[in-house]
Amino acid sequence: MDIPPSSVSTNASGRERLDLLDVALFVRAALLANVSAAGREFGLSAAVASSRIAQLEKLLGARLLHRTTRRISVTQDGEVFMARAQALLDAADAARASVGRALAEPQGRLRVSMSSAFGRQHVSPVISEFLRRFPGVSVDLRLTDHIVDLVDAGVDVAIRVGELKDSSLIARRLAVNHRVLCASPAYLAAHGTPHHPSDLAQHECVLLSDQRDWAFVTPAGNLTVRVTGRLVTDNGEVIRDALLDGFGIALKSTWDVAPFLRSGELVSVLDSYPLAETVAIWAVYPSRAFVPPKTLAFIDFLAAHFGDPPYWDVEPGIGPASSASDSS
Repeated sequence: MDIPPSSVSTNASGRERLDLLDVALFVRAALLANVSAAGREFGLSAAVASSRIAQLEKLLGARLLHRTTRRISVTQDGEVFMARAQALLDAADAARASVGRALAEPQGRLRVSMSSAFGRQHVSPVISEFLRRFPGVSVDLRLTDHIVDLVDAGVDVAIRVGELKDSSLIARRLAVNHRVLCASPAYLAAHGTPHHPSDLAQHECVLLSDQRDWAFVTPAGNLTVRVTGRLVTDNGEVIRDALLDGFGIALKSTWDVAPFLRSGELVSVLDSYPLAETVAIWAVYPSRAFVPPKTLAFIDFLAAHFGDPPYWDVEPGIGPASSASDSS
């Protein structure tokens, strides 16, 4: 149910006073550069969120936000108020905590985005456990192999694997992402086992998108090898299926191939040459300020579930203890 826009109250002297919800809503709208996205975090429609911020501006007698049809920006008055508003909300949180009332239990709809393969293998099996632990939360789980704009899509948190490129997002590392070069025993029996990274030029490599340059650490220094192959895809499961079918060598994360390495259906190669690029598994979200409890609860839940080192690397024969590590 929408909260009525008339939220300004008065004190004993008849003077109007600030509503902390309006203040928090303004801060989130300013940080997200989107009033509608901020409103969704508070369970408000776009119209109600806009009305509440307009009421706050009327109370303050100053324009806080410049509005366009698609985006917003903070005015000079808004920048000045922002710092004081942050301190006000921090003080309110501290006051609640000082009398034994911590932040509210996680509530509301949590919108999560992640790759389809990682989501199905390592999040889907435990999502019901998360929901049982936090009965006030519902989850909208979006599995896609495309990078989504968190603000435009209204996503609270995304799980991303690899190197982060968007510096505007806040990131927390959930787990190391150990990677290996691997192939099937059948492929290696037919085409030979590479003993040096330069040998890859003579092999059929299965490529993820445009990642044709594989960088290694060697005794002589870093070495980048340009690899080639007839199969290029943006889906890691396609690569894994090709390897299991005896086609080529590929660079794979152990979260995806650990069971097949343990069973012997796949074999790691070039273990003596660590990969030069370090990658990880991250939770990313739009802003460090006013992260909803539901988002923090989900991130903490996944970090604890994955473990350190992650559970898929703990089994014998898998992970940094048994082959070269490139994680950070």
